[in-house]
Amino acid sequence: MRFDGKRVLVCGIARSGIASAKLLTDRGAAVVLQDIKKEINGERLPNVGYMLGQDPDDVIKDFDLIIISPGISVYKPFVQKAYALNIPVWGEVELAYRCCSCPMIAITGTNGKTTTTTLVYEIMKRHNPRTVMAGNIGIPLTGVVGDLNEDALVVAEISSFQLETADAFRPVIGAVLNMTEDHLDRHGDMDTYIAMKARVFANQQAGDFTVLNYENPITRAMKPPGKTVFFSSTRLPRIDTGVYLRDASIYARLNPRDAERFIAQLTHVRAHPENALAATAICLCAGVPVETIAEGLRAFQGVAHRLEFVETLYGVDYYNDSKATNTDAAIGALKAMGRRVVLIGGGSDKQADFAPWAAHFPGRVKKLILIGQTAPQIASACDAIGFTDYTSAASLEEAVTKAAAYAAPGDCVVLSPACASFDMFTNFEERGEKFKEYVRKLP
Repeated sequence: MRFDGKRVLVCGIARSGIASAKLLTDRGAAVVLQDIKKEINGERLPNVGYMLGQDPDDVIKDFDLIIISPGISVYKPFVQKAYALNIPVWGEVELAYRCCSCPMIAITGTNGKTTTTTLVYEIMKRHNPRTVMAGNIGIPLTGVVGDLNEDALVVAEISSFQLETADAFRPVIGAVLNMTEDHLDRHGDMDTYIAMKARVFANQQAGDFTVLNYENPITRAMKPPGKTVFFSSTRLPRIDTGVYLRDASIYARLNPRDAERFIAQLTHVRAHPENALAATAICLCAGVPVETIAEGLRAFQGVAHRLEFVETLYGVDYYNDSKATNTDAAIGALKAMGRRVVLIGGGSDKQADFAPWAAHFPGRVKKLILIGQTAPQIASACDAIGFTDYTSAASLEEAVTKAAAYAAPGDCVVLSPACASFDMFTNFEERGEKFKEYVRKLP
């Protein structure tokens, strides 16, 4: 797609905004980059205008297209003004899709997106070396699609924020891994959140695939227009096709006429079973041979910031689970440990209910160390169930020091915040890197 003669406003000067501006200028657009920050880091892009330190309310009418970053809500006044003026408002994902010459696989859900996306990429690149990975995983889609030809393949992690501005977006394979309460501070209610996730398959056609989690009631009830393939952590009841577990192994049958196919044993896979099942289903839909999928599953080494092993110090294992930005992900981390945990939790407030998370503390958590904006809410959830083994810390570094003092040989210290990071850090990656740094500084 070309943008010759088009005036485009790109709002948000971060990774996706900069990548979008570069792609648009390469495609002939006259671009202005806008941000409420008064100064920017790094060099300015050539042939691009800048508007800093203010919202663009007064100049919206001067543009043919608005591109907003995922961090900007569609309910911002200037975005609503653009809609009222019939000026298209796209996100970076929509722009990338319209400029992409090759098929796209899009993976969304509340939890497991990064691991599943990475696992699909690791498998797919064995099948098609021209496969690239991008999206919410930290690599802007607009930064990779410009140079791809029709023989390539994009594997993309997509967030609900990015799907807010989806319009023509149509991946040939879409996946919704699960749906639990999250981001209600942005979307307002669960129905809206679900509707945003469902946009990943809204434009699909009969020949496209959607991979859904049969064990999650919300995703099981979804009705994509293309072909649905379920994955299940149990043998699928009343369904004779899908990808499922049996005898601690992954099996698949996509067509009722096909024989059941053994894929891999779970003991050979370093990923959560549901992530491995979803990745298997996605790759089978993409036509990857069973043998290639099995090789990719066995070779997978895990993902940074998702139950990432850091160090063993004096018999205590330290794990970085900074990617656990909601209670469901943090519950999964606790279940995965299988031993006494000194837990570091808390962060910025997304209006989550911490009671389901706190219910897993007795018998699992030796000591809870609370940090950040949500510390009082989490403490209240603990008090409500009579769990008193908690304390607080003024910083993550202090929390790591306290955790080391509470932990004994055989214990593990886990940063699994159940919250976003924006009260103390730029993103969950920075939080995780700082955690690893503080652990390695311990005496």
